[in-house]
Amino acid sequence: MKHFLFITSVTLLAMAPAALAQKWEVGVAGGGSFSTSQTIKNAIGDANGGFSPGLAVSAWLGNNTNGTISGELRYDYEHTDLKLSSGGTKVNFGAMTNAIHYDVVLHFAPSESHIRPFVAAGAGVKSFTGTGQEQEFQPLSNIALLTKTSQIEPLVSVGGGVKIALSPGLQLRLEAHDFLSPFPKNVIAPSPGSTVGGWLQDFVVMAGLSFTF
Repeated sequence: MKHFLFITSVTLLAMAPAALAQKWEVGVAGGGSFSTSQTIKNAIGDANGGFSPGLAVSAWLGNNTNGTISGELRYDYEHTDLKLSSGGTKVNFGAMTNAIHYDVVLHFAPSESHIRPFVAAGAGVKSFTGTGQEQEFQPLSNIALLTKTSQIEPLVSVGGGVKIALSPGLQLRLEAHDFLSPFPKNVIAPSPGSTVGGWLQDFVVMAGLSFTF
């Protein structure tokens, strides 16, 4: 987590000079997250590992470079559970994620339009943290363990949505994002003899408000 906060601080400082010269947009949003899973393979049996649906919140600082293109530095938090399942056995473990990324935003209408559809794409880092209560015995521990640890992985962000003007300087934002990161093998730890790979896709839908000035 200390490394994540350090990366966040450095990124904010690096973006500050460019942002000062632009028209700003700040906003907050909330919604839900829905993640894919990966198969953890073992000679004695396989299990699916990933994250349960959870709550998501986001905040961003945007800088408009011209009428249709802008950039946003975003922070995302999700409150969710780690999950592991095999056959009729299911295990859950409290978790959270924190992410920071910079997205380039392409609008399909000029800034003075009442409705502005947009698409966005960018990259950053994501921190996965197990927060549950560890137990002496965890079901499916012969395949994988859900752990109270943290790790940071790269993040790719793609998404889109629409901005709807409510009044001068105030917008309603409806958006959906797909956040992609490598499978967190320290937080969902394969047991000896188990293997897992690939990336997780985290689908997030949100509604929020943003202010321009």
